[in-house]
Amino acid sequence: MTGFTLATWNINSVRLRAPLVAEWVSQADPDVLCLQEIKCQNHEFPEEAFREMGFSHFHVRGQKGMHGVAIASKFPLEDIGDEGLCPREEARHQRVMVEGVELHNFYIPAGGDEPDPETNPRFAHKMEFLARLETYFRERRAENAPLVLVGDFNIAPYEHDVWSHKQLLKVVSHTPVETDALERIRQAGDFADIARELIPMDEKVYTWWSYRARDWRKANRGRRLDHIWTAPGVTAQATAAGRDGFKVWEDLRGYEKPSDHAPVTLKIEG
Repeated sequence: MTGFTLATWNINSVRLRAPLVAEWVSQADPDVLCLQEIKCQNHEFPEEAFREMGFSHFHVRGQKGMHGVAIASKFPLEDIGDEGLCPREEARHQRVMVEGVELHNFYIPAGGDEPDPETNPRFAHKMEFLARLETYFRERRAENAPLVLVGDFNIAPYEHDVWSHKQLLKVVSHTPVETDALERIRQAGDFADIARELIPMDEKVYTWWSYRARDWRKANRGRRLDHIWTAPGVTAQATAAGRDGFKVWEDLRGYEKPSDHAPVTLKIEG
């Protein structure tokens, strides 16, 4: 496996924020960039802008007006199918091979405001999606495949992945039913949550800050919704660079016309 720098970012409209991506890429220089919520169809993806950033290989799963995931890479990408993991067949998942790694890019549903699948269809969709992932990765565990999962999981799993564990226990993205479901997926695939492999559990880590805050940095009411997970065959390479190899680019949240998510990068050693 060749070493490379992997990035994940919920960009919240790739056409609107392509200039912001270009500015960031000039600093971070990722080799493989996974985007979520691109909000465009395949033919509308601004490929030329990304070619100017240095990317030459693309895999796009777009959807009109909403959702959508895309991968831009400096290395060749092999499309190996998305496995139909989204219950509604929305553009929320893609799967490729890149440099010997099976890379999954996810945009898991946010789930709406009410954490009750009986009264909230959006939350029911989220929970069904999570259940499918648990089954899928449990069934594949014996393969020992070099899996890497990235994306906006829309769940902040641990106490210090949110600004207030106590106040958010009944808020979608941090409810026990969601965090338990995510942990079952992690255990099903024996995945390592790279952020928490490298950063102590008692240290706050956020990747998302609401647009509703007048001063997002001062309020700092963040959540860690964006993740990079690795299967056992990749974890040693993903953690080899130590904490310096993992970064949440939170300053991007303060740029003009930002996404409400910050990009996350990981150096995977060869």
